[in-house]
Formats: sequence, C-alpha cells, structure tokens
Amino acid sequence: MKNPIRFFLVALLLIGIDQASKLWILHYMQSHLYMPINIIGNWLKFQYVLNPGMAFGMELQHQYGKLFLSLFRMFAMVGIGWYLVYLAKRNAPNGLLYAMALILAGAIGNVIDSTFYGVYLNNAPFGAPTRWFHGQVIDFIFFDLWEGILPRWIPIWGGQYFSMPIFNFADSCIFVGVCLILFFQRRFYQQQAEEEAQRTTVDHMHESDAAVATTQPTYELERPVANTLAGDEQEEQTEHKTDLDSKPSPVGVNAENDTDKKE
Repeated sequence: MKNPIRFFLVALLLIGIDQASKLWILHYMQSHLYMPINIIGNWLKFQYVLNPGMAFGMELQHQYGKLFLSLFRMFAMVGIGWYLVYLAKRNAPNGLLYAMALILAGAIGNVIDSTFYGVYLNNAPFGAPTRWFHGQVIDFIFFDLWEGILPRWIPIWGGQYFSMPIFNFADSCIFVGVCLILFFQRRFYQQQAEEEAQRTTVDHMHESDAAVATTQPTYELERPVANTLAGDEQEEQTEHKTDLDSKPSPVGVNAENDTDKKE
C-alpha cells in the first residue's frame, strides 16, 4: 500500500498554482485595460476571458446548465479523489497516481471558480438564478496558431468560424493527466502486474521462512525431551543393577550357614 498523501499534496500544489495564476492575470489585466500579453511572438499570448461553461469555452445551453455542470464537477472531484486513494491502496504505479493527481487538481481548480467566483469576484453571468455555482472560469492561455472559416466538407463544423480555444492551468492539468493515462496505460498496468507478481513471490518466501522457523524449534525441543527420557531409563537400570549387587548372594549365605553349623 502506498501513502496517498503525497499525491494529494501534489494536487494541492497544482491547485495553488492554478488559483494564483488566475487571480494574477485578473488583477494585471484590470490595470492594463485587458490588453493581451505576448509571451512568445504572436502565437502564445495571455488573453483574459471569462468562460461561463466547460473546458475550452464549451457551454451548456440551458438556464440551469451551469448549475448542473458545477454539481457534476463536484461529484467528479469526489469520485476522482476516492479513485486516487483506491489506486494507492492497490500499489498502482506512481505514473498512474501522478496522472490522477493532475486530473484531480484540474477538476478542483475549476470547481473553485464556478462555485465561488460568482460571489467573491462578482462575475456570474447576467440573469443567473444565483451567484453561487454560477461563477465564470477565468481562462487566459491562448495559442494563436490559426483562425478562419473551416472547410465545408468538415462534418458538423464545416463553414463555421474557428479560433484556437483559450484555456487555463487547470485545463492543462486535466489534459496532461488524461494523455498520460491514454498513452502509457499499458506500461502502467504492466508495471502494476509485475509488481504484484514480485510481491506475491516475496510473500511466499516469507511464509516459507516462517514455516521453517516455526518447525525447527519444535524439533529442537523434542530432541532434549527424548534424551531426557533415555537418560532417566538409563539411571533406573543403573540403580536396579546397584541394588542387585548390594544384595548378598544366596549361595554365599548358605555357605556361611553350613560353616556355622560345622563349628
């Protein structure tokens, strides 16, 4: 069994980075009139946007869609945390556990936004039933690689305008964690099977050693008992022989009696 605490600590560190980056970009953009910040040329930018829906700007078109989404995120957060503990108890590979920690951190980071930002940052959409659970997620990482009209032969989205999505650190954690599981799941579970086989072999060796250690003292205790019994029998035979030697011989007694009579 592995201690899940260290993986929760990793998730907690990532959550702190996510929240710090969102609050920093909010206050920085407010003081700079929300102008984009070029990080690497013109293709990697920090651009402040509010996302009322899911990851990468997707939305649920319903009055209570945001509420359902926030509640779903909370249940998913609890489920992911429980599964992380379950995997740790089963000695899952560290790579799989760290991937789950990434996903958990991303889920919690966005849950914090949607649960509390509508109240404390007052960024709930206009007309929201309540500010609780209707906070908008802060996105700011923008890879401005291409934008334009998609070809019409593309199913569903053909002929529509497309721009690269803007996301945040929490979305990145979820994306990286899922990719690690998809690309390395065979290695993760193969490593887990090898560790379980090795652990089973070691357990059998320990059981064999324990059986030998339990049997050997019994044998050593039985041997002195047998020797003691043999020694007691030998002593009894010696004492019996001594008693016989100490008794006068009947022949000798008769001879002495005859001598006395003659005299």
